[in-house]
Amino acid sequence: MEVRPGYKQTEVGAIPEEWELRGLLSAVQIANGQVDPRKEPFRSMILVAPDHIESGTGALLDKQTAGDQRAISGKYAFQRGDIVYSKIRPYLKKAILADFDGLCSADMYPLTPVGDVIGGFMLPILLAHRFTKYAESVSVRSGMPKINRAELADFVVALPPKSEQRAIAEVLSDVDALLGGLDRLIAKKRDLKQAAMQQLLTGQTRLPGFSGEWEVKRLGEIAFCFSGGTPPTEVDAYYGGDIPWITSGDLNKGYITDVEGRITAVGLANSSAKMVEADTLLIALYGATSGVTAISKIRAAINQAVLAIIPREDSPTYLYFKLTFLKDWLISTYTQGGQPNLSGDIVKSVRFPLPSVSEQTAIATTLSDMDAELAALEQRRDKTRTLKQAMMQELLTGRTRLVTPATETAPNTAENHSRNAPRQMKENR
Repeated sequence: MEVRPGYKQTEVGAIPEEWELRGLLSAVQIANGQVDPRKEPFRSMILVAPDHIESGTGALLDKQTAGDQRAISGKYAFQRGDIVYSKIRPYLKKAILADFDGLCSADMYPLTPVGDVIGGFMLPILLAHRFTKYAESVSVRSGMPKINRAELADFVVALPPKSEQRAIAEVLSDVDALLGGLDRLIAKKRDLKQAAMQQLLTGQTRLPGFSGEWEVKRLGEIAFCFSGGTPPTEVDAYYGGDIPWITSGDLNKGYITDVEGRITAVGLANSSAKMVEADTLLIALYGATSGVTAISKIRAAINQAVLAIIPREDSPTYLYFKLTFLKDWLISTYTQGGQPNLSGDIVKSVRFPLPSVSEQTAIATTLSDMDAELAALEQRRDKTRTLKQAMMQELLTGRTRLVTPATETAPNTAENHSRNAPRQMKENR
């Protein structure tokens, strides 16, 4: 296989000539010995466990001391700059670059970078697809999947010079900072929407131009309701058609734009499944999704666990927000014990105050605009995550370079790297 100039062929593929291959445990070392989390200073240190780390992102979700967690069994100590990697269920990709001294559970490895190795470069190595695929392949054994020290030692790392490690680490850290900022903004916008629902849907705050008393109405008085059904599953001809078929599990999406379920026209005709038009309000009747409300943005059929609510005059979008806001109250008030289940009769009997249709429409528009803003932010975050994965693939293999081969000095600042890296990826392909 021909290798382009400046690269060499290795067991991990073509890499830049200045890069070298090392076993993972010659790039990082695992701490030995455990400490007693019941004694100081360890009792007052932050204790990290696998469930404190977000999967695949390198983000620490929770910080609690060993004392707060009432830890009693032996733990590993780590220092600022170490990588803390979860050795159980490696497919979850849980690891952090520590910015504090702390403890980790025995289900984790504290990895200290050796010599010229930078922790900010090694963390994305451990979160990248190649290592995760390797870790999954060697950890398949009885009981819980786990990767051990010998298996870590067998993994080969392509290691660039220190300056290039630093440049790569800075670029990926910039992207992580952007993702973190988007996550915080999304959380803030969700809180603002929740507060707006509390104020607007209860009448505590009125939009400009609206006043007067709200009228208590029963849902069955203002809307026509019906549920659907399921074609017999033993008849193959009833499934796999072109009619979308909504089940209660699909309602978690909020706004339904597509579903996996499909039935045929024959299946529809030979069952109690019912068609609903686009912009129909739906509520789940049974099981874990009971009370979950959604609006179908597509024409589709529904099954027996889904109730369609078609208002005669009132705004379906307003009722969607209202029933979503009242979900917990609805379940606690209208169901008793065991698995919370609703019925068409129960839903139709629900009573609550309603504003005029014009005020309903104004409230629904305000909340829908907030939903649209949230959806745009979430889409931007998802695209940024996808971009980061592509950047990792390019940068960690040397296909895209941030440091010119002739120098040990990065030519751009980290800010310039993060702007230029996507363009460089395209140019180098």
